[in-house]
Amino acid sequence: MDKRYPLAKTASLPSLARAGRWLGLASAAWALAAGAAQAQVTVRIGEVNSYKAQPAFLEPYRNGMQLAVDEVNAAGGVAGKKLELFTRDDNANPGDAVRAAEELISRERVDVLLGGYLSNIGLALADFARQKKIFFLASEPLTDKIVWQNGNRYTFRLRVSTYMQAAMLVPEAAKLNKKRWAFVYPNYEYGLSAVSTFKDLLKKAQPDVEFVGDQAVPLGKVDAGSVTQALADAKPDAIFNVLFAGDLTKLVREGTTRGLFPATPVVSMLTGEPEYLDPLKDETPAGWIVTGYPWSTIQTPEHAAFLKAYRDRYKDYPRLGAVVGYSAIKSLAAGLAKSGGSAQPDKLIAAFEGLQVDIPFGRIQYRAIDHQSTMGAYVGKLAVKDGKGVMVDYQYKNGADFLPSDEEVRKLRPAQ
Repeated sequence: MDKRYPLAKTASLPSLARAGRWLGLASAAWALAAGAAQAQVTVRIGEVNSYKAQPAFLEPYRNGMQLAVDEVNAAGGVAGKKLELFTRDDNANPGDAVRAAEELISRERVDVLLGGYLSNIGLALADFARQKKIFFLASEPLTDKIVWQNGNRYTFRLRVSTYMQAAMLVPEAAKLNKKRWAFVYPNYEYGLSAVSTFKDLLKKAQPDVEFVGDQAVPLGKVDAGSVTQALADAKPDAIFNVLFAGDLTKLVREGTTRGLFPATPVVSMLTGEPEYLDPLKDETPAGWIVTGYPWSTIQTPEHAAFLKAYRDRYKDYPRLGAVVGYSAIKSLAAGLAKSGGSAQPDKLIAAFEGLQVDIPFGRIQYRAIDHQSTMGAYVGKLAVKDGKGVMVDYQYKNGADFLPSDEEVRKLRPAQ
């Protein structure tokens, strides 16, 4: 052995153990510090939706959300905090939606919840938010129960509701002066709510109206032939339709083949939205009175800016889902700015009550009394142009003008 290089002393096992424990504690402390730093500089948004079941609406919706997140972050975030978006699919099932929300909270440590497309899922997520005491912005589900009968302090809703859309359509329906009305709708919360409200409001506008038949069909499983025949057998003077997506396409094709359309006037919810109108192409039923989104001909500065940003980013035109997703993130950003960057539920709730937000449709407000936004919708007629379905003779209806009085809302909404 070379005496110039004596063997180093071997560390004792207890010393190694102490060093290991020290390193472990140091690593844990570093991880906690990193996590705390992350929490201080980001707001984590957990989003749950039916991406696989309803891609026509929700793929543009996700694009709209991401565009807004990137715009907010590029501008420095909110109160110095960047937005992080975590999405989960709910398989169009309320139980799966709740499990996804639970996983977002426990694993991803999200600060707020966002999303919902189908109304029954929106209700499930709203109740989950109430139980967990976490802020939830219901972006798309349309049922009135979310803000009224089942409303809770933790839940706000962006999209124009079934009541609001029915209230926008009823004056146009009354102008038709048709006495016998039949109805076709998906047999779940959204369809039931839409038809119930339309009947109530039409009866007030036209007391002599008669309701001669309801066709409630399973969502995504319409037997268009039998439904069309049943509608024809009722001999209605007019029809109110609430079907959408593939069910709508099947109804239009079968009804046209059998001569039900265009002979019978139709008032239809959602049908003017590009998600559901575009697949019809030259089969679009001209003359139907609809709510929708005539994206190509809206001439407002707010929409022009959004349209350009969306087309520049995605090389495609926006659908209504893109507007909803974009507006949902912009709403959260505005609420966080008002709360000083805090996602703590009580502070964010206080910020959202009365909050004003600029979206592609103009300025909206989240009402303190029921947490419903005043986002509106376009109402017009369908026509065919260059082999495609379009909306014509349309007007934008401000949602604030189509909501019940505060007194009525207090009767509908449970005391907090």
